[in-house]
Amino acid sequence: MNVDTDRPTFLLVHGAWHGAWCWEPVRAALDADGWRSHAVDLPSANPPAGRQAGARPAGMLDDADTIRDSLRRIGGPTIVIAHSYGGVPATEAVADATNVLGVVYLAGFQLDVGESMFTFLGAPLPDDDTGHLPPYEDSRQTLFDDVPEADADRAVARLRPQSVLSLTERVTRAGWRTVPSSYVVCDRDQSLEPSEQRELAKRAGSVHQLPSGHSPFLSMPRQLATLLGRIATTDLR
Repeated sequence: MNVDTDRPTFLLVHGAWHGAWCWEPVRAALDADGWRSHAVDLPSANPPAGRQAGARPAGMLDDADTIRDSLRRIGGPTIVIAHSYGGVPATEAVADATNVLGVVYLAGFQLDVGESMFTFLGAPLPDDDTGHLPPYEDSRQTLFDDVPEADADRAVARLRPQSVLSLTERVTRAGWRTVPSSYVVCDRDQSLEPSEQRELAKRAGSVHQLPSGHSPFLSMPRQLATLLGRIATTDLR
């Protein structure tokens, strides 16, 4: 299908342990619907090649800088789609981005100033935040329980350690206070409880639901792409 250049571009921001690869099925569906999209690799889970041993791991603020760089490169009107942890640096990044029409939090952490992922979840802050956390031992069940088996196995194999710093750094600017936002609750999520998602969604301008686990970009990419298109044309324009 021909891309509609009058439409905004989607910038897709992955969550912890993931990379831009996780959005590939959704990007194909969006492309078929005439939407342009870009996906970003956050350095907190995808350290650049040649990074010196012992260097400070990338944190949430570094991820936010990466998102800002992507927004500048896109240039035109953009809607940011932020999954899970990706909602934290997206919240930080869009506060001063002049081309962002809105943010969609997909089972995302729509945090406020002074909050981090750990503080929202009530997790104890570590004495040392210079290390990395491996993916869940039960990632197949927690993250991809409703994803087709072969696709889930491939996704688990591609997960990478996540920097602890990214999960402890606190938001300094809450972009959703000045930029329109929408929230998508994943009703069967086994990673971020739907009740916690609904609490976060109270901060959004509109709320939608998907009957999915934590990773609808792999379990129901067509339905997710359709929903994102609807949000873009009705909620955030």
